[in-house]
Amino acid sequence: MTAARPAVFLDRDGTIIEERGYLSRLDGIDLFPFTVDAVRLLNRAGLAVVVLTNQSGVARGYVDEAFVQETHRVLGGRVAEGGGRIDAFYYCPHYPDGKVERYRQACECRKPKPGMLLRAAADLSLDLSQSFSVGDRWSDVEAGLAAGARGVLVRTGLGALDADDPRPDLAVSLVAANLMEATSWILRERAR
Repeated sequence: MTAARPAVFLDRDGTIIEERGYLSRLDGIDLFPFTVDAVRLLNRAGLAVVVLTNQSGVARGYVDEAFVQETHRVLGGRVAEGGGRIDAFYYCPHYPDGKVERYRQACECRKPKPGMLLRAAADLSLDLSQSFSVGDRWSDVEAGLAAGARGVLVRTGLGALDADDPRPDLAVSLVAANLMEATSWILRERAR
């Protein structure tokens, strides 16, 4: 049996790519200039890199699951071209008030619930207690904390708005300017 390893769970929109609202075209995928370097550094440190994203646009009827999957294939390819590796992508297509009946539900996978982290940990043999959840929304931090990981809020995407509206109920480990700053901090924390 393989020993569980730590991971960094990354939100997608606003954390590794520019926030576009409901991304609906592949040519709208714009990686932040630091994303590939950050992922590569996390890979070199032996951390699994897993992208977790709420995609209520599926339930709202804006895009379908095939588009979300193609987006992740393209993202993974771009990161790989730069020498990085995303170990897995997980997404939640649900939304309680969605227009598409099949996806209209409250679920355990939509952040701030920890379902995607728990599933990834089971699928990939990850140690949540040694892991980090990084995102531009308090819901990303909350999901990570609920799963036993440490939470990091980045100020990219919608993060500056969330950072300016603190959540004293959440034990956030760091509010960082961006994913690269978060990565540097994570690597220092792992070296302690």
